[in-house]
Amino acid sequence: MLFGKKKSVAGLDVGSSSVKVVELDGKMNNLTLINLGFENLPDETVVDGQIMELNAVAETIQIVCNDSSVKAPKVVTGVSGHSVIIKNIVLPAMSREELEESIDWHAEEHIPYDLSEVSLDYHVTDEDVDATSVMIAACKKERLNNIKQAIQLSGKQPIVIDVDTFALQNCYEVNYQPDPDTVVTLLNIGASTMNVNIVKGNQSLFTRDMTIGGSQFTDILQKNLGFSYQQAEAVKRGVPEAMDNVDETAIEPLISNVTEMVAMEIQKTFDFYRATSDNDDIKVEKILISGGGSKMAGLREELAKKLEIPVEVLDPFRQINVDPKKFDPDYLSEIMPEMAVAVGLALRGVEAK
Repeated sequence: MLFGKKKSVAGLDVGSSSVKVVELDGKMNNLTLINLGFENLPDETVVDGQIMELNAVAETIQIVCNDSSVKAPKVVTGVSGHSVIIKNIVLPAMSREELEESIDWHAEEHIPYDLSEVSLDYHVTDEDVDATSVMIAACKKERLNNIKQAIQLSGKQPIVIDVDTFALQNCYEVNYQPDPDTVVTLLNIGASTMNVNIVKGNQSLFTRDMTIGGSQFTDILQKNLGFSYQQAEAVKRGVPEAMDNVDETAIEPLISNVTEMVAMEIQKTFDFYRATSDNDDIKVEKILISGGGSKMAGLREELAKKLEIPVEVLDPFRQINVDPKKFDPDYLSEIMPEMAVAVGLALRGVEAK
């Protein structure tokens, strides 16, 4: 149909413990939430970002799309973890043609894999008469093929594979419309991976992925207190009913240990950025947290105290029109932290329509 409406493109976030899908419509300054879905994955289906059970993931994608009425045949998805390398590099001033011809040569210095093993992309972040600042992103091809296979098995077609860190930044930019000089840290705590992105205005200054996440909080409660997985998850999130007959004094030091680890990793990231950057005057004004791991009871307050920086939960629907008759506000509030990357991916879907 020449004048028919373009089919939408959904954002699909396949994490270590769950699959999230978001469908948006409209233009960037006037977006509406059309569909949204969340479905847990069976244990050990995805390990360290690698899909171990393709059929199980494909089936979960089908379930979450059917249950949430997502009909979009095409999706934007994302990757994160050690298979993804992101580097900001400064090169001599050059034309775009010269950069295109030489980018592989420059990338070889910074990518710890053979370039034949990765898919590579780059983006010019700044340029003047003396230098060209470039962000390069690379991901191992086997990791990309892994996620593509699972999605194609579900009957969907991945048209863009983004980096989770940048999807989260996209979500932040659209919803918070930051001033050019505003510096924040975007912290996404998944089940097994934590993404940190220091952002100034709309520019990513430094990113880091770590293999620490919400599952470590759950594991420590199971191992030390003999909780079932379900009970440990509920206690971790501070569900009142789960706290009945539980000795809170035994829980607090265990959770504090993992919170301390998270705070130390964030502080290390800040220190490493300062040590490798010329911008000594950069000061992070606040941390915006998201991801299922961010829902742990008391985590936000503890991080703010340990790092001496305000910590807020990122709201992925802050500037998006949401019909309360279609989407239960209480349910939306409950799953909001988990949906930030999916919203960022869906925003790429809006651009790709």
